[in-house]
Amino acid sequence: MELREISTFLQVAQLKSFSKAAHQLGYSQAAVTVQIHNLERELQVHLFDRIGKQITLTHQGMVFYTYACGILRDLARAKDAVADASVPTGRLCLGTIESICASLLPSLIREYHRLYPKVSVSILTDSPEALLEMMNQNAVDIVYFLDKRIYDPKWVKVLEQPEEIVFVASQENPIIGCGELSLEQVIAQPFILTERDASYRLMLDQYLTAQQKQILPFLETGNTEFILQMLRSNLGISFLPEFTVRQDVQQGTLSVLKVKDFSMRSWRQVVYHKDKWVSREMEAFLNLVGLQETKA
Repeated sequence: MELREISTFLQVAQLKSFSKAAHQLGYSQAAVTVQIHNLERELQVHLFDRIGKQITLTHQGMVFYTYACGILRDLARAKDAVADASVPTGRLCLGTIESICASLLPSLIREYHRLYPKVSVSILTDSPEALLEMMNQNAVDIVYFLDKRIYDPKWVKVLEQPEEIVFVASQENPIIGCGELSLEQVIAQPFILTERDASYRLMLDQYLTAQQKQILPFLETGNTEFILQMLRSNLGISFLPEFTVRQDVQQGTLSVLKVKDFSMRSWRQVVYHKDKWVSREMEAFLNLVGLQETKA
């Protein structure tokens, strides 16, 4: 039994996909399949049920999963114990939402790489719900997300920062010169919105539904940078976290709309699982997040 086979097994179990595990590990799908077959042959059990495209752990697979997590956790601890404690050199897997990945993470990762160039960083983007489930399954080390305040006894929360969600348009959009606007005036404009699984889009939809109102966007996309490019070209209005448009507002290309009797807030949060052993790589990232917040 090889450690790489155990690692591959955990990736397949956590991602529930041979192809996704192969992509994450940098293997071919055939190589992943061979490793799992080798593991099953040595253990003399079936670890996965494969029904169509659905991959689920068998009972024996769930039992082995618990021990496999412990094996890799103990190995990581052993490596850390004998390594130079001042120089992180391992891996760090972060889960985040697309808007944070596009706006806040680049400078953070740039500084992290400058300080710890030997650490290999991987970033997964998805909805908060999906990311938190990945963290619970040990598929990511840390989750950096934006949502309503969420608490769970299984997590350790290291950041909880309020963030305003704002309506924004090009500085050249005629609506900018109209002063304070009613919500009805704003939602009547052509809109570009994030996909419905984005937490702040869901908050807006729920608020408007309660007011018996709705927005019918002409474009929906999960790519925040694409939305910003469309806004800079004066092709509509959007609803985004203030931190994603801050630089454009400072440069005078975009402007936040003033909307009468309307305010919406979400929370930037960083969490990890309480049972997760905090590696040097994780600790260094968490410290850097705290330092960035202090400077901000």
